[in-house]
Amino acid sequence: MKNRTTLLAVILLATAAALTACDDGNSRADSKPDKASTAPSKPVTTAAATPSVDADTDALAKATGIPPRPTGAARARLLRALAAAAPAASRYEDKAIDAARNQCSAINGGAQRLDHLASQRFTYKDATTTEAQGKQINQALKATGFCVV
Repeated sequence: MKNRTTLLAVILLATAAALTACDDGNSRADSKPDKASTAPSKPVTTAAATPSVDADTDALAKATGIPPRPTGAARARLLRALAAAAPAASRYEDKAIDAARNQCSAINGGAQRLDHLASQRFTYKDATTTEAQGKQINQALKATGFCVV
C-alpha cells in the first residue's frame, strides 16, 4: 500500500510539473507575438521528461531494503522455504510474498525483535504465526538469500 501511495505521488508530481511547464502564450502582457513564440516548438514527451515509474519503484525498494517481487523458480523456492517454517502462513501465497519482502526491509534495516516482527507480518486471516515460527522464517529468508538486495 505504501508503494502505491508513493507511486501515485510521483505520478501526480510529474503531471503537475508537466502542466505548469506548458505555456499557451495567453499569459503575456503584450499581445504581439515575437519571433521565438511564432517558431514551431518540439512536442514535449512525458516519457523523456519523467523517469520510468518502474525504475523509481525499484530504486525506492532497494533504498528501503526490499527485494524485488520474485517470479518463477525463485518464487517457488521462497514459498517452499516459508511453508517449511510456517505452513499456515504460506497458504496465502501473495500475502506471504509481500510479508517476506517487508520482513527483508526489517532484516536489512537492522530492526530489533525480528522474530516478533515476522510473527506479526505472517499472521493474517486464519493463519497465526508464532515467534518460534517467525525465527524460522527469518532463518529461511537469510538462508535462501532472498533478502540480499
